[in-house]
Amino acid sequence: MAGEQDQAGTPVDEDALAAEWAAMAGGDEPDEAGEGAAAADADDAGLPEDAALAGQSGRALSQDEIDSLLGFDAVDAGANAQTGIRSIINSSLVSYGRLPMLEIVFDRLVRLLSTSMRNFTSDNVEVTLDNITSIRFGEYLNSIPLPAILAVFRAEEWDNYGLLTVESNLIYSIVDVLLGGRKGTTPMRIEGRPYTTIERNLVERMVMVVLKDMKTAFEPLTPVDFHFDRLEVNPRFATIARDPNAAILVKLRVDMEDRGGRIELVLPYATIEPVRELLLQMFMGEKFGRDTIWESHLATELWSTEVQVDAVLDEQVMNLGEVMNFKVGQTIMLNCAPDSPIELKCGGTPMLRGRMGRIGAMVAVKVEESLMKPKRGGGKG
Repeated sequence: MAGEQDQAGTPVDEDALAAEWAAMAGGDEPDEAGEGAAAADADDAGLPEDAALAGQSGRALSQDEIDSLLGFDAVDAGANAQTGIRSIINSSLVSYGRLPMLEIVFDRLVRLLSTSMRNFTSDNVEVTLDNITSIRFGEYLNSIPLPAILAVFRAEEWDNYGLLTVESNLIYSIVDVLLGGRKGTTPMRIEGRPYTTIERNLVERMVMVVLKDMKTAFEPLTPVDFHFDRLEVNPRFATIARDPNAAILVKLRVDMEDRGGRIELVLPYATIEPVRELLLQMFMGEKFGRDTIWESHLATELWSTEVQVDAVLDEQVMNLGEVMNFKVGQTIMLNCAPDSPIELKCGGTPMLRGRMGRIGAMVAVKVEESLMKPKRGGGKG
């Protein structure tokens, strides 16, 4: 059979022809040649083989494209601008820049804390403000470098809580300074053990100093007392707000010559909500709506405004049926005489009362009484 020829005299390979018909009949199972072609195309396009085989349903995204879509591009990880879905999620965060007075308060706290920490440690201490940012509370808890000590405090007047985090480097530095460690030596740091009672007590004393200065820093703006509540070493035990809630993160750097560390202060937006109007001020003592130039202009325009005054001779109560039966030329009798009192109303509000008369060809009303209520507290006792 392999020796047969077609009509043109060309030899026919029946084995190859049978294989071709078998491939056409079983087209749902890809042959090795098809798989090899798909793999070759995948190599040329730089895509995985799975993506090439699934090319009929659409092109698969690479890992870099997925990261860029979600806003987790590693190249721009340090940039301030956020893109993708992450920028949409974080768009609800309120920037602390909308609270101008907040930065002034924490600048004042830095100056106060520098003096207080020098007195507390009897050492040359410099406190600097690293930055103030907005962050979600759950993200901050997950980013705390452990081990650390977290101090929970309560703002009494605001009826809410705040969080103060002391990093491990600062904890060992404070313990070393307060217990007489030598200068110029790195404080000993022992990993894998919990903080001792002495270390916790010394950190608590430092937290009390910070809270006292925070009260003084907020004093010109609003009186508030920050009361120490408890110390925690597990961030989950220091939860003072829900994970999605927005909060303000203030990072303070404490340097003691060759030692030091960082203090992080977290204030949820729910905590500072009672003083939000005060934090919106552009400068200390600003009064909202008390622009004297605008008040003077508004008062001048109000005095020159024209209003319509209605002289009410009489009022009668009638049902809707009687009103609907009114006809042109019908006479309605009023219960008033020529000397009856007339009320003057403006916008439906009684303003004045007087008597009706005539001056020349004009009908006039002589004002005899004011119906406006006097302001409370305006009279003399």
